Amino acid sequence: MIVLVTGASGFLGRAVTAELVATGHEVRTLQRRPSGVTGARDILGSITDRAVVEPAVAGVDGVLHLAAKVSLAGDEREFRAVNIDATRMLLDAAGRAGVSRFVYVSSPSVAHVGAALAGSTAEPASPEHARGAYARTKAEAELLALSRDSAQMPVVAIRPHLIWGPGDGQLTARIVDRARRGRLPLLNGGTALIDSTYIDNAATGLVAALHRADTAHGNAYVLTNGEPRPVGDLLAGICLAAGVQPPRWSVPAGLGRFAGSLVERAWAIRPGEDEPPMTRFLAEQLSTAHWFDQRETRRALDWAPTVSIDEGLGRLAAHYAG
Repeated sequence: MIVLVTGASGFLGRAVTAELVATGHEVRTLQRRPSGVTGARDILGSITDRAVVEPAVAGVDGVLHLAAKVSLAGDEREFRAVNIDATRMLLDAAGRAGVSRFVYVSSPSVAHVGAALAGSTAEPASPEHARGAYARTKAEAELLALSRDSAQMPVVAIRPHLIWGPGDGQLTARIVDRARRGRLPLLNGGTALIDSTYIDNAATGLVAALHRADTAHGNAYVLTNGEPRPVGDLLAGICLAAGVQPPRWSVPAGLGRFAGSLVERAWAIRPGEDEPPMTRFLAEQLSTAHWFDQRETRRALDWAPTVSIDEGLGRLAAHYAG
């Protein structure tokens, strides 16, 4: 197929693009910076620019839409412009161009309402209950994307959960950096059971969704390694792989949520240069169970992860060792 990947300069976008190239597809990418993937043809520009989007989808068979504004804080108008308005424009352009399959990359946060998720499947996206501008706008965009599902353009939404691995400048790098500075607390002792996804598995899962869109369409699927672990154990594994001391101090979850709410208010008045150290949503994520039944995802996508968490941690350690 000829496939357009949006957001290919990001950690997951690069991995997906490389996987598509490796499996013989002709790949175009659309983002502001070069993807750095050999064999892909980069189209540089903004996903919000119609003059860039329209020619990017011309002649394309499939679209993998990863581009998004991802942050724990920020102006909601920016989230809406990138996550909702640009998704609508891309869907419109894809429909006019005769694209035959469309994968929208979403997030489990679209269905997170603050309670534990234990063995859940993909609950309906809920913009009115999702926590924070990112989750709200991703929820609305997922519903928009699935509303365009049709026999002519099958649409499937995939929600990868907590992606990590070598080269990750976001989640993995922030965990390591904050642990190194002694600023990574555990909430309630880090006992909450959570799922995560090693980068290679996330990439092959999204490519599988593209291949299976004709039968899996119209639905959202959460995608993970299917190996839930206590959050403290996962954080410790990542820290040890990077050669830093794992977090050892713990605070009550209620205090973490309260502190997160205060930080959010302060950030709204005077934003920092990096992500806020804590938000209410982040405190909830660190202190409540989040693991998902993967049977339907694996059946629908005809896919299974190939890299276990332990193997992934070994690869991460080799990466940090140079």
